[in-house]
Order: sequence, then structure tokens, then C-alpha cells
Amino acid sequence: MKNNIALIGFMGAGKSAVGRALAERLNMEFVEMDALVTERCNKSIAEIFQQDGEPAFRRIEAEVARDVAGKKGAVIACGGGIVLKPANMDTLKETCEIVYLKVLPSVVLARVSWSGQKRPLLEVPDPASAVHELLKFRRPLYEKAADITIDTSDLAVQDVVDRIAAWWHKK
Repeated sequence: MKNNIALIGFMGAGKSAVGRALAERLNMEFVEMDALVTERCNKSIAEIFQQDGEPAFRRIEAEVARDVAGKKGAVIACGGGIVLKPANMDTLKETCEIVYLKVLPSVVLARVSWSGQKRPLLEVPDPASAVHELLKFRRPLYEKAADITIDTSDLAVQDVVDRIAAWWHKK
């Protein structure tokens, strides 16, 4: 039986905020994969990308995915690129129901700009084009992996939590 929930989706979709609130609602452990990667490397994600490159980040992310898939009763906020390696999704699908938090590109830009976090993939001259291109490539991967999809673009965190919790209790 799958006893974890993995939240996937693009940056700014609400994986961390929804994950914390959902874990509290369902009395589950909250796990943030990006935080585990930064702990393991003792560097920020931006530093990992800058100093070691994206391939090194993706390798560590895959190790963390294997670790968190072994948990029982966790809500896991995955990094936005978790779907880039099919083996990551295969690993997570063994113990997790996969929830795709979908978001519009315009909402991504608004959310990440006010968050103040440095986003390595958006450190480019035209972040809007980067978001569109990355989403165009990743959207089919998110959709393929998902057991359920929720568009968070116009929803408050609590509304998203309500929908996921209702779905979780019906399974």
C-alpha cells in the first residue's frame, strides 16, 4: 500500500506551502527534498548549481528520492525537476501517491518574484521565456507521473489541502 504523498510540479506551484499544511492536516511527517539536498551538500541549491552544475544536483536529488521513498506516512515536497529522471518517479511511485500541483506561467513568475528565493534556472535575461520553455518540456512529464492533478493558480493553500485531503481519504 502506498502510504506517502509526493507533491510534484514546477517552482512556484506551492509544493512546500501545501506540503506543510497537508502534513499537519493528515498528521503525517513533512519532508522537503530540496532542504535534504542542501543539508547533504552543505550548500544552497544556487551554490550547488553554480559550483557543481545541474548534473551533480540531479544525482544528489536521485539519492534523496531513494531515501525519502522509504519513509512511511510522509508528505514529500519534491523539487520541480524530480520528473526529469524517470527512475526518480519509479522510485517514488513504489510508496507514494503522486499529486501534480499545476500552475500557470504567469503565476509562477509572480510567486517566485515575491518569494525572494534565488532560482538558478531563472537567472537568465528573459525569465518569462525560461518558465514557458521549461513548463512546455516538463508538463507532459508531470502529467504522466501524476495520480491526481490540481491547478493551484487560483487557489489558496488551504483550498488545495482540502482537495488533496478529500481525495486521500477516498482512496
